[in-house]
Amino acid sequence: MRTKEVIKHIQNWIIQYNKESKTKGFVVGISGGIDSALTSTLIAKTKLPLICFEMPIHQNKKEILRGKKHIAWLKQKYNNVSSIVFDLTNVFDNFKNLTSNDNDNSLALANTRSRLRMTSLYYFAQINNYLVAGTGNKVEDFGIGFFTKYGDGGVDLSPIADLFKTEVYLLSKELNIINDILIAPPTDGLWEEERTDEDQIGASYKELEWAMNLDNLDKKLSEREQKVLAIYTKLNRVNKHKTLPIPVCKIPENLK
Repeated sequence: MRTKEVIKHIQNWIIQYNKESKTKGFVVGISGGIDSALTSTLIAKTKLPLICFEMPIHQNKKEILRGKKHIAWLKQKYNNVSSIVFDLTNVFDNFKNLTSNDNDNSLALANTRSRLRMTSLYYFAQINNYLVAGTGNKVEDFGIGFFTKYGDGGVDLSPIADLFKTEVYLLSKELNIINDILIAPPTDGLWEEERTDEDQIGASYKELEWAMNLDNLDKKLSEREQKVLAIYTKLNRVNKHKTLPIPVCKIPENLK
């Protein structure tokens, strides 16, 4: 990959989208992970206004520290970057208390964290005439649907959604993003315990990229490759409702 050229291409795309939308800047949720670090850095390089948001909800201290370090690094390099800490812990706890029941609602509550953050980002985006920039990569957004519908999937534009995770790392290294983020295991930050993306999915991003790019099913696969392909195929199928446009019931002309 020609990293410098790709970085410049994404910057120009962001600038052009900003002009066409007639908006003033961008907001990005900072998680302490590589995807939000790359997205925010690419936007910062455009010199357009950027607000970085920390939105902790019972957050792991390591994630918080990485996010703060990244924001401090961005502010030191770019004077168009500002930040806001918007602690949503009490909001989430109040919601949780209202919805407590005997059923296993742990996944629904995890997704609620993401949706509370989306709502907060859009509030501040609207009052500033900014856009919400998404941080999803190609594997998450189009391969396995590993995002929260109307949570981190609720965005105005997706600057890195055509990049595989390995490409996200290549661009991040080119941009000298801090090492703490480069070496951190990817996590969605929606669980109180340290639960990585690989823990949840059952496969690494490199393995999932292999499955997405597999074009010859006649070749003999190892036991691990068969397992990874089964994981990818299942998630790709069950999450189509996320990765495809919302279905619209079309009314036949003779019924109108």
